[in-house]
Amino acid sequence: MDSIKKKKSYLSSVFGCHCPRCRQGKLFIHPLNLRLKQIMKMNKKCPVCSQPTEIEVGFYYGTSYVSYGLTFIICILSFFAWWIVVGLSLDDNRFFYWIGFNALLLILLQPWLMRISRSFWISWFVKYDPNWDKNKPGELERIVPGEMNNW
Repeated sequence: MDSIKKKKSYLSSVFGCHCPRCRQGKLFIHPLNLRLKQIMKMNKKCPVCSQPTEIEVGFYYGTSYVSYGLTFIICILSFFAWWIVVGLSLDDNRFFYWIGFNALLLILLQPWLMRISRSFWISWFVKYDPNWDKNKPGELERIVPGEMNNW
């Protein structure tokens, strides 16, 4: 490894789905693609710094709140973009066309939203460590191996 570590910013590591501890290793095994069964498979540990990605049983249940917030922001942005580009009127069905457009947009963005939500969620609980190569990841206290992925 190079003696000079290139530090990624917080947002670039989150949107790139990198480990929050070292900001180098990938959180997900497969890149974002059309194979929907594979896109949510995560590495058990970061391939670079060995940070576990499953901190406790059911850890990623909270990502639904993050996904909801991101979806709300996308809906607001698409509404204003539609309003500026197409316009809205009570005399025709442009509002209902926006609803259809927005629904299609959210369906297409759903795999990306799910991954970004997980990346944001873990980044709030695992902090960046500039000396990750010298410090080992903390011990996990609330892991029950028999209950992992048991939902």
